[in-house]
Amino acid sequence: MASPRLHPRTIEAVKERADIVDVVGEHVVLKKKGREFVGICPFHDDTSPSMTVSPAKQFYYCFSCGAGGNAIKFLMELQRGSFTDVVLELARKYQLPVETLEGPQQERLRQQLSRREKLHRVLTLAAGWFQAQLRSPEGAAALAYLREGRGLSEATLESFQLGYAPSGWDGLLRHLQQVERLEPELLEAAGLVVPRKGGSGHYDRFRQRVMVPIRDRQGRVIGFGGRSLDGAEPKYLNSPETEVFEKGKHLFGLDRAADPIRRADQAVVVEGYFDVIALHAAGITHAVAALGTALSRQQITQLCRCCDGKRLVLNFDSDGAGVRAAQRAIGEAEQLALQGQLELRVLHLPAGKDPDDYLKAHGPGDYRALLEAAPLWLDWQIEQVLAGRDLARADQFQQAVTALVELLGKLPQSAVRSHYLQRVAERLSGGQARLTLQLEDDLRQQVRGQRWHGRSSRWEQPGEAGVRERAEAEVLRLYLHCPTWRSRIRANLRHLDLEDFALQHHRQLWATIGEIEEDNLGSGRLEQVNRGIDPGQELADLDLPRLLGDRLVLDGDHSTLLTRLTPLLEPSDVQRLSLGQPELQLRGATASMERQRTLKRCRHLLDAWSAQRLATLEHCIAQLLEASATTAPPAPSAGTVSLVSPAPAAVPGSAALQPLADLLPAPLLDMEEHIDQLFASLNVDALRFQEAYYSERRYLGELDQRRCAGYEEILATPAA
Repeated sequence: MASPRLHPRTIEAVKERADIVDVVGEHVVLKKKGREFVGICPFHDDTSPSMTVSPAKQFYYCFSCGAGGNAIKFLMELQRGSFTDVVLELARKYQLPVETLEGPQQERLRQQLSRREKLHRVLTLAAGWFQAQLRSPEGAAALAYLREGRGLSEATLESFQLGYAPSGWDGLLRHLQQVERLEPELLEAAGLVVPRKGGSGHYDRFRQRVMVPIRDRQGRVIGFGGRSLDGAEPKYLNSPETEVFEKGKHLFGLDRAADPIRRADQAVVVEGYFDVIALHAAGITHAVAALGTALSRQQITQLCRCCDGKRLVLNFDSDGAGVRAAQRAIGEAEQLALQGQLELRVLHLPAGKDPDDYLKAHGPGDYRALLEAAPLWLDWQIEQVLAGRDLARADQFQQAVTALVELLGKLPQSAVRSHYLQRVAERLSGGQARLTLQLEDDLRQQVRGQRWHGRSSRWEQPGEAGVRERAEAEVLRLYLHCPTWRSRIRANLRHLDLEDFALQHHRQLWATIGEIEEDNLGSGRLEQVNRGIDPGQELADLDLPRLLGDRLVLDGDHSTLLTRLTPLLEPSDVQRLSLGQPELQLRGATASMERQRTLKRCRHLLDAWSAQRLATLEHCIAQLLEASATTAPPAPSAGTVSLVSPAPAAVPGSAALQPLADLLPAPLLDMEEHIDQLFASLNVDALRFQEAYYSERRYLGELDQRRCAGYEEILATPAA
């Protein structure tokens, strides 16, 4: 269906209402610089902030790639959408009336907007009913829990509109049907009721729970979080995702915390609803919470829009789940923090307390002091690596060093690297000055090697490290999400000698996967699968994503791998599409891995070839000079020379040289022919390097053909 023709009044209203900083800031972390904002350009592979956004001119421009325009142009380029679609999206966002030039299309558009408005109304009515139930006799236990168990005042209960869902199966359903005359289908679309399995009617989703309304930035109710009162699992139950509620796009409490975040120039991110409520009740109103999921990049961007200094403090629970949540959040924000676009800190409360518990025991003053002293994310991660390790034991010391080298190798600024290398060396040495200096030098060498391994300027062209990392990640993603292909992938990697992944975190993940499978298959069987002798059908039955996550969580030594595992466990839409054709994906990924290895061999062979040719020339000149020095004066009648050959010289990496006398016949040869013969004899290894180099180059061409599937081949390959 063709897009509706928009009335000029609608277009002008959107242009006037859409703020360029607001629109761009939803997709790019912007940092204030004078009167303007700067950020990483999303339209090219930007490594430093090259995009400028001007609030005064309502214009953005990238000085690297030349992209520029107003808010509408930005969304059109970013989303590949039409002008009409973008204007409609902005009109919905800012709740502007939409006028079209064609009646039927205008009516359909109004119906779509009307449905969202109906969902908001249904959710608001449900929030009011839950609030009323809290004050009913049946809600007495829930009210006591909030007042006495949580220590919440009446003002806080009213401010957050807390409520109660009774234990009955259809209390809310009957109320909204009989009193408000609402259809069950609309209630189901709002996530309030669930259809019965038999198909006969619906029942309430939330029962016997304290209810916390979730609101968007405009303060509209979009969903609920319910806390169990009778021990029913799950302990916290969230609304499902609906047309108005997407968990990864919203933050609990942001509607009331946005202005305090701007004033404090800092956002505090906690885990639970009641942590946010307790902090706000204590006057710490710049706190928000993620909605039962890991903190997403979009949520981070929303928070950065609220504070010019881009200062985020993660205050998750100090138990295992909280540490994992912090690691995942760091993984989302790490690149921004490394690029200086974000100041990320981690607050770790003592004695395993969450913010609610800590406030009850110590008060808001102590909590504010801890906030001010919260360490930077890198300091926190260093402590996580060292925590619980006995550095007097060689194996644990080496594990710590390996993890710290990987961590510090990410730092792009040499001054910051030097600062942390010194600090880490002091920690590892236990304060011994001489040992500190030795450790710092050793760590520096390892970090330099790790950075060379990932971004070598000598052996890798720009982008090669990224190609290799993507290829290895594709193989691991295939292995996790295409279980029926696991034995074939293993046999393929063994056949191509690609089992030793180039990147350290991929090697560690692959080793951990192997340990899990070995535990389930039995000792020795995995090696048979690798060789192609055992079909390994049981591999497909293992829930590897879950088992791998559990193994890494339980083993504290692998805490740094958790951030690497998340992108593999949660593929993007494009990656999921490629998983539908595992054969093509596997062939292309392994060919890319082989190509990187072959390119490196080519460069080594080229250097060896050049060095050997130079060495050959030097030895050739040396032998000629030595031969001429030992030549006897020629007899006038004979016209010949008698040469005494030197002892054969051994050239490193080459065959023993022939005696010079064997190369020359009795009559004096032409000097040019003499040199040619001598050079050919000495040049055997150089020619061998040359032949090996061209052989590798031919193999590169074969790999390129394997990497690139043709259009007909893609169509002919059935989806998995």
